[in-house]
Amino acid sequence: MSLSEVDRQLLQRCLARAPRAWQDFTDRFVGLVVHVANHTAKARGISLDHSTRDDLVADVFMTLLMNDLAVLRRFRGNCSLATYLTVIARRVIVRCLGAQTPIPTDMAREAASVEDRPTRIENVEEVEQLLTRLDPREANIVRMYHLEGKSYQEISTAVSMSEHSIGPVLSRAREKMRNRPDPS
Repeated sequence: MSLSEVDRQLLQRCLARAPRAWQDFTDRFVGLVVHVANHTAKARGISLDHSTRDDLVADVFMTLLMNDLAVLRRFRGNCSLATYLTVIARRVIVRCLGAQTPIPTDMAREAASVEDRPTRIENVEEVEQLLTRLDPREANIVRMYHLEGKSYQEISTAVSMSEHSIGPVLSRAREKMRNRPDPS
């Protein structure tokens, strides 16, 4: 995709320092930069709070302003302005995130997937009854999670299975336990 006429005019107004040009530019592209910040952090296993994300977005726009808009002056129009800004924003954000202490990947995965995890069943008798409806491997995983309170990582190590596979196994087991009639 090439440079649109709207973006060409907006860019020319910014480079000419026309009144309100920078405000129009930021209004048009702030959503893009926020999206790039969120996506880049997520891809690196980093959880962003609002203030950190806002700081990253500000760093991107400050980079665009530096040296009399040098980054924007280097734009040649061979692609859309949004594509060019995405690349610039990603580079700035990666550099900024690299300067911070990243959250270890296992911790980030653990935090990101907490919402997707099934709630633990507290009634031991109910769990034991439901386990009879599962094959031994599934029953073992369900037992470790619901009765022993083990984390996905601990279960993964114990059963020699990818940590990412534990959640789907628990979901399938729960579905089996719900759908099968009571064997009694």
